[in-house]
Amino acid sequence: MSEELDTTEILKEFNVCVLLPTYNNIGTIAGVIDGIRLITKDLIVVNDGSTDDTAAILAQYSDIQLISYPKNKGKGNALLTGFRYAISKGYHYAITIDSDCQHNPADISAFAGKLQETGQALIIGERNMEQASVPGKSNFGRKFSNFWFRVETGITHNDTQSGFRLYPLLAFENMKFYTPKFEFEIEILVRLAWKGVKVESVPVSVRYFPKEERVSHFRPFRDFTRISILNTVFVFLALAWHRPLMYIKGKNISDFFFNSSETIMNRSLSVAFGVFMGIIPIWGFQLVAAIALAFLFRLNKPLVILFANISIPPMIPLILFLSLVCGKFWISNAAIPLFDTAMNLETIKPILLQYILGSISLAILSAIAFGSITFIVLSTLKEAKKLI
Repeated sequence: MSEELDTTEILKEFNVCVLLPTYNNIGTIAGVIDGIRLITKDLIVVNDGSTDDTAAILAQYSDIQLISYPKNKGKGNALLTGFRYAISKGYHYAITIDSDCQHNPADISAFAGKLQETGQALIIGERNMEQASVPGKSNFGRKFSNFWFRVETGITHNDTQSGFRLYPLLAFENMKFYTPKFEFEIEILVRLAWKGVKVESVPVSVRYFPKEERVSHFRPFRDFTRISILNTVFVFLALAWHRPLMYIKGKNISDFFFNSSETIMNRSLSVAFGVFMGIIPIWGFQLVAAIALAFLFRLNKPLVILFANISIPPMIPLILFLSLVCGKFWISNAAIPLFDTAMNLETIKPILLQYILGSISLAILSAIAFGSITFIVLSTLKEAKKLI
């Protein structure tokens, strides 16, 4: 019995369909469909408002399940539309694959084998991103996405940006989603992980066309902004609710903050740096700058993020007050205004230099204090473990 027949039988046994969203991929869509049909006829194609001749190509395939609408609504909406249709047709799983020929339909067999092994899980096709043809921005985006996924869920994964996935449809049958574009794949991944769905991976091949032949509908500024806003919301929800909930359920939350290979000095410096970045007067850019520099200096990113949030709203009045106090050491006859006075441009001007100098001083002193305390506590705990 051939591998293709084995794969076909497994897909039938587990009620798996393949979901193919497409938008203006006239040069590649037929090849992808032909590759999928060699493995399974349970194929759902969502034509997301294509304006080229995609509709004419799709009309040539009488055995595919086709969903079309006239206006482009985004990849997230296309996927969700396909998922709902698949659930209505009795499918339990859906394998999503892109229509730009980046993925090889033959790798569907890897998903079938992994499904047999793991059962109910969200399985991501892990691409080999070390090839010379892989654009540098794609590799950066993958690492960026992997990092935030770990912050939000505590799960380490090597390719959270891959769109080649197997979804357990019944796990989110009654869930409501809020993002219609590329960020939908982040939303559904994080929320299923929060729900307790296992996140697995299988190795898959990847093909990147030369730059002049590459077709991409990703809009760097708009879509990256939407993704960043979504990650900001998810980080807040993770720290405020989901990560503490994991701790209550008995999971070891320390694994999220501490890597066993890190030294106590690295952890202490990470805490100190987070506090420093949380206090210095670059309001609105503190967290972004902290994360970028944490990557550069190879610090513990979760610890940097956690302690950079020292400037949360309830702490801001205290930080402002202490900054002005520290500023008095640099400016003679400096005053500390009462916070019940009107704060406007005229009242801020006389104390702006005092605040800037003071906040930098406070950031340095606080960083030294927090870093030293962290070093002492972690060293003491390490010694205590040796004695037990």
